[in-house]
Amino acid sequence: MRNRDGEINVFHNICSHRGMILLREETEVEGMVRCPYHSWTYDLNGNLKGTPHIGGVGVHKAEGFVCEKHGLRKVRSAMWNDIIFINLSGDGVPFEEFITPLVQRWEEFTGKGGFDKVHVAPTGSAMELTVMANWKLAVENYCEAYHLPWVHPSLNTYSPLDQHYNLIVNDNMSGQGSYTYNLSDVAGTSLPQFTDWPQDKIRQAEYVSLYPNVLLGVQADHVFSIILQPQANNKTLEKLQLAYVGEEACGDKYAACRTSVLESWKVVFGEDVFAVEGMQNGRKSPAFEGGVFSPVLDGPTHHFHQWVANRYAESMA
Repeated sequence: MRNRDGEINVFHNICSHRGMILLREETEVEGMVRCPYHSWTYDLNGNLKGTPHIGGVGVHKAEGFVCEKHGLRKVRSAMWNDIIFINLSGDGVPFEEFITPLVQRWEEFTGKGGFDKVHVAPTGSAMELTVMANWKLAVENYCEAYHLPWVHPSLNTYSPLDQHYNLIVNDNMSGQGSYTYNLSDVAGTSLPQFTDWPQDKIRQAEYVSLYPNVLLGVQADHVFSIILQPQANNKTLEKLQLAYVGEEACGDKYAACRTSVLESWKVVFGEDVFAVEGMQNGRKSPAFEGGVFSPVLDGPTHHFHQWVANRYAESMA
């Protein structure tokens, strides 16, 4: 929730009175959040401001009850690359420490502070995709390029499998990169690029899974993020957002290019659906006993499996 100073804070979505859900969908809050059950109200900073009839009909205060002690419960959060990250347990490392390995890696391409230069345009910037599969399977699939020739035949023509490499950034991130990403030539787009991007790496692109549920991509002329939102154990909403380099890239002059880039990614991510849903259904088989990994091409996916296994082990300890 954004307050009047423009700051974003994250709160548990429950009333401190009886635990009622406060908001059931994204909405613009007009100054106060009002509980639909007993009308307790909270300001944009999460402070409890109104407790109607708490002391009886027409009595809005009660002896011994202090509003300041019963505001919304805050969740630790940080914002990076236009994504709000949260740490529900509150015991994670500082976010800056968490994200630094990726920032430092990608600043070799974008230049220092490169992500501060990207903007979401009014068109050609967003799409959603519902996949009838568990969110972890979407991460598995994103981590590797092994499936490229068969699932993405068009993408494989301008970013072929033999030009991909594996990435393991640290314990919380893995993915893949390409030395020959040239969508701009194939799609005929001409968008502003990061001025600090090394010219000898202008066709290089990287795609990183930031565990648990954020997928990121960086190219010379745009970046993207996908947030995987689990809807059920077999249903995931994928929310894609593209961002372009510089404010000029978001204007009418480049509208057609942005649309072309978005449509190209729609095709790519749409092609993955049958594979992810196929794994969801296939793994119900009693014949499936965990599968195997290519020692060469499945390293990032295996890394994610290990991360998930460790999280489960820790939760059971």
